[in-house]
Amino acid sequence: MSGSGHGQTMRITLKVWRQDNPSDKGGFQVVDVPGVSPEMSFLEMLDVVNGRLTESGDRPIVFDHDCREGICGSCGVIINGVAHGPERGTATCQLHMRKFSDGDTIAVEPWRAAAFPVIRDLAVDRSAFDRIVEAGGYISAPTGSAIDANMIPIPKPVADASMDAAQCIGCGACVAACPNSAAQLFTSAKLAHLNLMPQGQPERWARTEAMVETMEQFFGSCTNHGECQDACPKEISVDFIAMMNRDYVKSKRKNRQLLSQSI
Repeated sequence: MSGSGHGQTMRITLKVWRQDNPSDKGGFQVVDVPGVSPEMSFLEMLDVVNGRLTESGDRPIVFDHDCREGICGSCGVIINGVAHGPERGTATCQLHMRKFSDGDTIAVEPWRAAAFPVIRDLAVDRSAFDRIVEAGGYISAPTGSAIDANMIPIPKPVADASMDAAQCIGCGACVAACPNSAAQLFTSAKLAHLNLMPQGQPERWARTEAMVETMEQFFGSCTNHGECQDACPKEISVDFIAMMNRDYVKSKRKNRQLLSQSI
């Protein structure tokens, strides 16, 4: 560590994954990074690295980001083998360099999952998540004026649980951390925040069956490792997976009954 007080800086070695395209084999590039402020976010550090790479005529590192406030879910990389890095409940964009030490070597890789093919370097294609949401992650509402919010009585525990599930930002850390590349935590959160609320009841069973079966087309199966919950930057509980599994079993029976009644 050089300097003193607010002028302190660190020198790190970045071991970053570089891959030109989805079919390229890829490999690690080692980059020496002096002059890193402990107050930089991890993405700000990558910005500095990219500026230096550009100045030297090298190609900058491609990585996903947007809001940089831990809300949008665009960012996400494996840092020293951990999804989003060493700080629990924190997205990559909110991770600060003070969590590392002067002289550290930091390995940075993209999400590793067959359903998330690498686009370039650290950027991956997470459109499989979009397919799950498109299958039923919405509520159909008739046109007309919306009623006052307080006209629908909702018990506070139900509202709280729905909001807990709605915190999911769709970053994909749960998939990247899971040994099976399963997406049960993401899917169950997207289901629960709708299925728990009165407005979500009319389509609950059709929604559950459609989203779960779409998920199964792209991702592995859950075997209760619990890595997803630990990796989630919003600390979403695996309890939602249990709820999804119960609803899925019910949906198969209820949807068959509805089908038989319509014939």
